Amino acid sequence: MSQANLPLHFRSALQLAQDIHDGRLTSREVTRHFLDRIARADKLHAFSAVFEERAMAQAELADQLLLAGIWLSPLHGVPIALKDSIQWAETPAEAGSLTRANRISSETSAAAKLLIGSGLVILGKTNMTEYAFGLSGQNATVGTARNPWDPVGHRAPGGSSSGAGVAVAAGLAPIALGGDTGGSVRAPATLNHLVGFKPSSGLISRAGCLPLSGTLDVLGPIARTVEDARALIAILARPDSADPITLATPVEVYQSLKLRADGSSKVLLVLDESAWPTCLAKDAQRVWDDTIYQLKQAGYHIRSWTPPPLLAMNQLADDNSLILSYEGFRHYGPLALDNAQPLWEVVRNRILAGGAIKEEAYRAAHERRRHAARLFAHCLGEFPALLMPACDQGAQVLDAADVVHSGLGKLLRPANFLGSPAIALPSGFDHAGMPIGVQMLAPALSDKALLDDAHEVAQVLRAEHRNPDLTEFGLL
Repeated sequence: MSQANLPLHFRSALQLAQDIHDGRLTSREVTRHFLDRIARADKLHAFSAVFEERAMAQAELADQLLLAGIWLSPLHGVPIALKDSIQWAETPAEAGSLTRANRISSETSAAAKLLIGSGLVILGKTNMTEYAFGLSGQNATVGTARNPWDPVGHRAPGGSSSGAGVAVAAGLAPIALGGDTGGSVRAPATLNHLVGFKPSSGLISRAGCLPLSGTLDVLGPIARTVEDARALIAILARPDSADPITLATPVEVYQSLKLRADGSSKVLLVLDESAWPTCLAKDAQRVWDDTIYQLKQAGYHIRSWTPPPLLAMNQLADDNSLILSYEGFRHYGPLALDNAQPLWEVVRNRILAGGAIKEEAYRAAHERRRHAARLFAHCLGEFPALLMPACDQGAQVLDAADVVHSGLGKLLRPANFLGSPAIALPSGFDHAGMPIGVQMLAPALSDKALLDDAHEVAQVLRAEHRNPDLTEFGLL
């Protein structure tokens, strides 16, 4: 089915933008449609706050500008959801924690400013793992977003951008902006049958966002298609003196993101199974094998790659966790040490674990990171991207200890440690109908090339447009 023939809430963001631009829909109509769906979807617990009045005012402005011949961006008039760590002045920024209940932002993040200035409509803030500590998406204090692919069991939505993934999958928003420090965009994307893009470190300003790790934090889109993700990245990627890491990114990298090169190299490096940092469940292995088969049938040249010791995936994942934990404790250690604070004990213990890490170990991990990023670029050589699993299993029922999805981190965190762009793509389903995805990684600042190749790979997999049955949640 073509995008134009899908229900409005399951169309891509770019298709909606085209519908608005061509006069088939107004931004007000589109925004009202999504707000009405959000109001009927309480069971999904995707949003922590909805800004109905503000959203309708922004949609009205988008329509007025269009009537005046002003088209601010390829996503002009399109609604978007924001993770609750991305600040917008005079709205809540609770970071998924009761310790920040009713906390109202006094500043607007650089990302939110760019979105508003590009004509997008902010629907609201989405639920997240408490202070972004956790990849399953579970939040035992303010409540966990429901994975919409299972209307009966409460399965992991993926985190920490949990509500963002659920919102897009359930047709409550056409696109969302999350954060990825150790897989937090790609986890909810892959567990919800969506595209999740983690850009290179330094591509998008984090100014005005609540931090977890200054070294590793990046913002990234959760979307229905690779091209939707590219469109949002092109809006957000630019230097910002308020986030100095962006100033080191060459200007040509920013400029290149707006255009897609047709065609693909038809060449992929694939992580050898002996180098996987975790074993795949039977269904995930089947989906992986089918992915490789489809790519070969489409004419791709696949070469298996076993990384050298410095690039061992387990070590990269562990080093990423070390840096994340050390820096996370510097932000939230005093909060966790105060037993009167209403933190989930699982999160409290994760924060406190960072306090045991020695500075020498932290500095050594940073040194390994510098060497590993250079070696990764060298090893890929003429291969534009590395293909590997994005999850070791489909979404499982939530467990009290929040450990059943520990394999996610082993697969997703290496890209964060390398500072590399990485994109999760939908690729299949397990026996219970839960989505399973793959991911592609490229050397740092190769974002455009990765998006180009991911677009072609997604066309081969042809998995993007299947949607969950939402009747049990009161939605069509």
